[in-house]
Amino acid sequence: MKNSSPEEHRQKIEDNKVIFDSVFDYEFTKSLNNNVASVIDKVFFRSEFVGFDDPIERNNPDHPVIIISNHSGMAFPWDAMMFGAGYFKKMGYDQRKTFRALVAPMLSQTALMNPYMIQDFWKRIGGIDATFLNFETMMHYKVSNLLVYPEGVPGIGKGWNRKYELQRFATSFIRMSLKYKTDVVPYVTVNGENINPNTYSFEFINRIVRKIGIPFLPIGVILLLLPLQPWIFYYAWPAKLIFVRGKRQSPWKWIDKPYEEVTEDEIKAIRDRVQAQMQEELNTAVSTYGQRPYQIKEHFKHIWKHKNMFPFYLPHGWLFAFHEFIRLWNKRKPGEEVKIKYGVGAMFRMLFNNPFTIFYFIPILGWIPIIWRGYRGGIKRPPERYRDTEIAKEKL
Repeated sequence: MKNSSPEEHRQKIEDNKVIFDSVFDYEFTKSLNNNVASVIDKVFFRSEFVGFDDPIERNNPDHPVIIISNHSGMAFPWDAMMFGAGYFKKMGYDQRKTFRALVAPMLSQTALMNPYMIQDFWKRIGGIDATFLNFETMMHYKVSNLLVYPEGVPGIGKGWNRKYELQRFATSFIRMSLKYKTDVVPYVTVNGENINPNTYSFEFINRIVRKIGIPFLPIGVILLLLPLQPWIFYYAWPAKLIFVRGKRQSPWKWIDKPYEEVTEDEIKAIRDRVQAQMQEELNTAVSTYGQRPYQIKEHFKHIWKHKNMFPFYLPHGWLFAFHEFIRLWNKRKPGEEVKIKYGVGAMFRMLFNNPFTIFYFIPILGWIPIIWRGYRGGIKRPPERYRDTEIAKEKL
């Protein structure tokens, strides 16, 4: 592959800045958080943030801090969604104190991989396809910081037998830290592994399902129920999520030469050093907060306290809440706030207003219209992984 000249490279980044705001809808994100995500988290996941009292400040005003986190294995990314929703709320929805996230392109390849098939869900709440060009373009984003999951898809599909074992990190975030002299701030997610426990991953099966736009297929008892109740595709157990902020790192200070002169071996060594520290922090956090992942007594206390919200804090109720929010959002007038009316009889009203939701509860045959809608637009081709150097191709 022929290297781009510095001028061509800068122009590609400049042209790519359309990703900043082409799909992202801040007001949509804030309203979704207040109407749906907060309801789910308040009773079901009960998220706690450790070490996040102060916002993450940029060390280089011109470039975002790179936030990194572990993936939770074998589950729909509810933990990432709850972290984003909780952190945005904790920071008072001030975009300067929050982040945008690089997400696996496979999450946008089909409608099925968006929660309850909400069109462009991940991108509407700020997600950016994780390609090297997009990553470097976002390093010029002036508004907020940037969240990256360096394990990539292997981190999500690691299987129960490798829970809390960080999979090999990509080196892209190290390259960006070195090139733009910006810090890396890790945080670890504890108990996310228990969102879908005792499920396993087999690569030969994953290779098959990736052809239809699904990154992995969790193999476990719950899979047997999936044909009978399609809503289980988005199922979760009530794991109490704990997010623990780690030690801030400055990889760009660990070298004494220009970025262009850093070798591949040196980049990988720095990557391994960051990963080793994060694995140690994850182990410590798990030993401290991960011994009772569900805290059932607390969970039932929250259920009783918010019994008027039944069933919308339970997985099968999320379906109605998401669809009702989209319906109200689409019919609102410009500048009008959306407010979902929960309470007695709300589920039946939402079912009437969103008749497609009934298919999620119809055994076997319900999958026919769901699959039709999920793949109606086909499987989107993954974005090209443009690189500016002649190095081995590597997934973000």
